[in-house]
Amino acid sequence: MKSIAEIAASDGRFNTLVAAAGAAGLVDTLAGEGDFTVFAPTDDAFAKLPEGTVENLLANQEQLSQILLYHVAAGRLKADDVAGLNELETVQGGKLRIMVDGDTVMIGDARVLIADIEASNGVIHVIDTVLLP
Repeated sequence: MKSIAEIAASDGRFNTLVAAAGAAGLVDTLAGEGDFTVFAPTDDAFAKLPEGTVENLLANQEQLSQILLYHVAAGRLKADDVAGLNELETVQGGKLRIMVDGDTVMIGDARVLIADIEASNGVIHVIDTVLLP
């Protein structure tokens, strides 16, 4: 089974996330021992940020790292686990608000598009918006 980093790199929807993880020095973490739960913004999610934001973040490793770690929770949390929570603490130290309305699960301002992509070191949930701490 592939790691979170390997799945993201081979998927094709996460090119910006993979580039950002590389710039922040987090690829080894996401390829290493887990377990992690990653709320992975798609390239379309990054494209929704104001013009120049991604470039500015890629130039600021510390800020970029904090934002990326805000998308990661410790442990392997499947969709059913996440849906049962009101909030979730991130590896960055912040908290993400969780809201469930029927089949729609919101993590902060992001909607979960695809849940429970299994990796060797955790699980990925695909989201439509970049989360900002």
